[in-house]
Amino acid sequence: MYCPFCRNPDSRVVDSRMADDGSSIRRRRQCPECGRRFTTVETTSLSVIKRSGVAEPFSRIKVINGVRKACQGRPVTEDDLALLAQEVEEQIRASGAAEIDAHEVGLAILGPLQKLDKVAYLRFASVYQAFESLEDFESAISLLRHEGDVEAKAAGGKSPDKSSEKSRL
Repeated sequence: MYCPFCRNPDSRVVDSRMADDGSSIRRRRQCPECGRRFTTVETTSLSVIKRSGVAEPFSRIKVINGVRKACQGRPVTEDDLALLAQEVEEQIRASGAAEIDAHEVGLAILGPLQKLDKVAYLRFASVYQAFESLEDFESAISLLRHEGDVEAKAAGGKSPDKSSEKSRL
């Protein structure tokens, strides 16, 4: 690491700390030549490959903007959207890949969005998975109901009745 003051090609790491969200490492360095200290921030790059083949850096803002449209009129806060975007990014980074298809980003959004709001999930999935008929919606709703029944039974409760299910969707 070059010293930004004297351009000496060597420096010593004095302190390292992980950023609050775990996405970067902050290092305090000291130049052995001039003795001055400076800070560097290290991050890993994550590129999204679009359908056109163009690569662009992953953006939480784009995830939030895409999901925000599906959440219009729903009881979802900006904080909820930020947490969802962080969860999506963490899931993608955990794969270890430096490049990921835009389609994979969409798939990574579906799980956290389903936990956040089922109606917003259906809206997003209907566009993302290109629902073409009412049957596509009906099968997605049936799957959500089945998963809700399985979760309720696993939690030791009874399955929700149809009227409460309709009010949640």
